[in-house]
Amino acid sequence: MQNMYYIGLDVHKRTISYCVKDGSGAIHAEGTIPATRFDLDRWMKTLPQPWTAAMEATVFTGWIYDHLQPHAAALKVAHPVMLRAIAAAKKKNDRIDASKICDCLRCDFLPECYVASTAIRERRRTLRYRNLLVRQTVQMKNKIGMLLMEAGVSYNKQRLHKAGYFRELLATNPDIDEGLVSLLRLCRETVVRLQKTESALDDADRSSKDGAAQQPGTGHAL
Repeated sequence: MQNMYYIGLDVHKRTISYCVKDGSGAIHAEGTIPATRFDLDRWMKTLPQPWTAAMEATVFTGWIYDHLQPHAAALKVAHPVMLRAIAAAKKKNDRIDASKICDCLRCDFLPECYVASTAIRERRRTLRYRNLLVRQTVQMKNKIGMLLMEAGVSYNKQRLHKAGYFRELLATNPDIDEGLVSLLRLCRETVVRLQKTESALDDADRSSKDGAAQQPGTGHAL
């Protein structure tokens, strides 16, 4: 039976600190590599086999997990809050953190968390971006109303964001000066641009769903 090697990864935006230990806790290798796919591929060629690895859940964990997962005997992601409670230390740096994660994995103390599939994570990313567009659209619409109220301009709240009424309001209301017209037009252009982006995102999302539904063998039994 082959001895398993355990790897702790301390993941950051630009670098990944690692610590490789055998089952007895002896350090086989440790160091830091750039957080790129090329450097991960080159690093994996130096690893003893078989190996299992663990890392803390961060915003950068997803793509690293996907890249390493096909090559590992097992790959785990630790819950960040629970991990800090277990592996807290007075002295703290990237090398120590990687070693702590490695020890938690090796001793089966790692507070593992759920890792969604790549498809689900991509879907969540799309929805987060769509929510951002919606929030920004609402903010700009509110700004249009606020600019009009600041200038004491009366308007129909229900019709304000309809293109025809908005153009008519700017063209005929004597209380709207040239400076305010410029600001209102900029806000309106931003709203239209955000709405077009949201619509394009929805169309792309529907197309990807239709394409996945037409592919044979992609369904899963519930």
